[in-house]
Amino acid sequence: MSTYLLCASPIQGHVAPLIAIARDLVARGHHVTVLTGSRFRDAVAAAGADHRALGGLADFDDRDIQDRLPDRDRHRGIGKLQYDIQTIFIRPIPDQLRAVEAAVADLAPDAILVDAAFAGVVPLLLDDPASRPAVLAAGVVPLSQSSTDVAPYGLGLAPKGGAMGRLRNRFLNALVQRVVFRGTQRLANETMRALGRPELDAFVLDFSRRFDRFLQLSPAEFEYPRSDLSSNVRFVGTVLPPAPVAGELPEWWSELDGGRPVVHVTQGTIDNKDFDRLVRPTLDALADRDVLVVVATGGRPVEELGELPANARAAEFLPYDLLLPRTDVFVTNAGFGGTQYALSHGVPLVAAGDTEDKPEVSMRAEWAGVGVNLRTGTPTAEAVRTGVERVLADRGYRDRARALAARIREYDTFGEIEAELEAASLAAALRLESPVG
Repeated sequence: MSTYLLCASPIQGHVAPLIAIARDLVARGHHVTVLTGSRFRDAVAAAGADHRALGGLADFDDRDIQDRLPDRDRHRGIGKLQYDIQTIFIRPIPDQLRAVEAAVADLAPDAILVDAAFAGVVPLLLDDPASRPAVLAAGVVPLSQSSTDVAPYGLGLAPKGGAMGRLRNRFLNALVQRVVFRGTQRLANETMRALGRPELDAFVLDFSRRFDRFLQLSPAEFEYPRSDLSSNVRFVGTVLPPAPVAGELPEWWSELDGGRPVVHVTQGTIDNKDFDRLVRPTLDALADRDVLVVVATGGRPVEELGELPANARAAEFLPYDLLLPRTDVFVTNAGFGGTQYALSHGVPLVAAGDTEDKPEVSMRAEWAGVGVNLRTGTPTAEAVRTGVERVLADRGYRDRARALAARIREYDTFGEIEAELEAASLAAALRLESPVG
């Protein structure tokens, strides 16, 4: 039995995969502590793991993120991504690091596994590897790692081959790193110096290269190929949430077995304050089409949707393990976890994401041929209708999504994560035991 410390930024899409990993590790006999936000205490306990709360700026409620970041809506595109990185991930580093160091002192873990955006371990990664436990990351968002083969993270651009593509990538990478993200890089370096560490020796979004192992939670086929991918990256497949306890199904559930195609739309549980962004355009787009539109409000009262078209049904939450096998198209704001879950069931997508990592998820769906990328987070009803009709008319989307689902099933994701943790722990133990000098 080993002792593992799992750390996650207190954001639902970052915490949920780590809790699923914790649950599996506990079932395998390991002692697991999850360091994350206070609001996830009960979810961690339900997984059989111990919970430790972050403190200070690091402990926030992602459901109220707009209240915490009142200036966020002043930014657009990559500017909003940069604002998020500075305020949500860099400024909490000192408080995250204090919590990690306290947990390490108390628990003496064999290894630490963090979500890929938990920057509080970056100072540890700058230390002598022989002075710390093994530190691994779980890629809960699309892989952020600069390359001559891909455009900078956040632009939502597909790879472009050949000499012209490499020239484009070099130019854009230089522009983003030296100009656009200059302030973010400076803030990260100032933070490292304040913590008694050296400045970063690479671009701030490239610290994926520094982990002992970087475990990307997706099939390799959903990520852009890179000829210069760092050797620490492993693709381990998709962490799927456990099937929920069967509850009472909506009275309209039997209609999912009818002859009409089922189109599911949701904005998730965080970006669901304004249904006019995606849900309402989808309802309007398909109101006169021979489909059944199924809405999940992510916990908001169904009444807040307003009047539903005759071909629409809604609920606050729906059992995805039962819904997705009956779904023909998933209209989504392109959260990474929800996208992976849909693809694990072979469901093609219409993706509409323009914040955080969502432009990258949307473009990967287009690049992999498993969905239509609307290239905006606020599509018109006409754009949604065109996207849905395109996916329904072209079986290639469904075939490629099913092929990706088959690939996902080939991974022993939890087994591979345990094996990587054990291998990294052993390597770290050998470093600690090696004589100095």
